[in-house]
Amino acid sequence: MERISWNQYFMSQSYLLKSRSTCQRLAVGAVIVRDKRMIAGGYNGSVSGGVHCIDEGCYVVDGHCVRTIHAEMNALLQCAKFGVATDEAEIYVTHFPCVHCTKAIIQAGIKAVYYSEDYKNDPYAIELLQQAGVRTKKVPVETEPMHFEQRQLIDEMIEKLKTLGEPEVEKYEKKARDLFEYPHKQKT
Repeated sequence: MERISWNQYFMSQSYLLKSRSTCQRLAVGAVIVRDKRMIAGGYNGSVSGGVHCIDEGCYVVDGHCVRTIHAEMNALLQCAKFGVATDEAEIYVTHFPCVHCTKAIIQAGIKAVYYSEDYKNDPYAIELLQQAGVRTKKVPVETEPMHFEQRQLIDEMIEKLKTLGEPEVEKYEKKARDLFEYPHKQKT
């Protein structure tokens, strides 16, 4: 059985957190990791106990929703609230961080930013990360977190069909790739 990589595991966790977002414009999730352990997570949404954008719409000023706290900030604030050190940790985010989150990430001592999707990648944010020596890496998510076990089962079934000489196995393999939208490793 093939195990999910650490990068895919933590990126999938950020996508799971994203599903809790209350932002109507862009759902984002973030996970802070140290020593291969998740120490905090966050998603973009309103202040605790406040009105949510999904309930009353976004509160937009100068093109930005001022009601929303970004996922990265929520994860960092969770660490601050519970006294968890972030120095030398890593962060996995569904989307490239904005300038404000980038500054907070650097100040918190985060050593690496892994993101799945480009989103208005600000040149100044990129410059700040480079100057601070924070590694960045794009890690496209291979599969939504809830589909990993189904994908494994289908991969095993396809391999079994291949060993049995099933003539239509390639058709099923293509359907599985399309269904799960992941880059399937071709086994020869």
